[in-house]
Amino acid sequence: MSDLAIDLHWQRNTPALKPGAYSNAHTVQYDDQHEVTADAAPDWGGATGHTNPEQALAAALSSCHMMTFLALCAKAGWPVASYHDHAVAHLGKNARGQMAVTRIDLHPVVRFDTGFAVPDEKLAEMQHRAHRYCFIANTLAESVEVTIN
Repeated sequence: MSDLAIDLHWQRNTPALKPGAYSNAHTVQYDDQHEVTADAAPDWGGATGHTNPEQALAAALSSCHMMTFLALCAKAGWPVASYHDHAVAHLGKNARGQMAVTRIDLHPVVRFDTGFAVPDEKLAEMQHRAHRYCFIANTLAESVEVTIN
């Protein structure tokens, strides 16, 4: 199987590491080509212009779900023209009372080539199949509820 890696770098920008007196901003580098500035969520003191781990988790799930959905549609001969999703990660307390991403809602909107249509039930069935086969969804299966609207 594949091993997929990132490089993460954080550097302290204050004289000392003291609670509430340092930045969580850091960089995440993908494949030596793409770099993202990440930070804590804004509610936890992070900058709104940076991505945060909770958003990155929602993005990973949304992206994996879409790619799985497209692969299934290609096999079924469904001519998907566009796909859009608005994924939302919800923070809350897990069963052990710890802060966690407890639910991720996906809101995919699929458009097909002109003249092609499938019944809503078939589309929902294909979305649920995509969820079943998505690597990231399978990784989160025991700890995060995923809702596909």
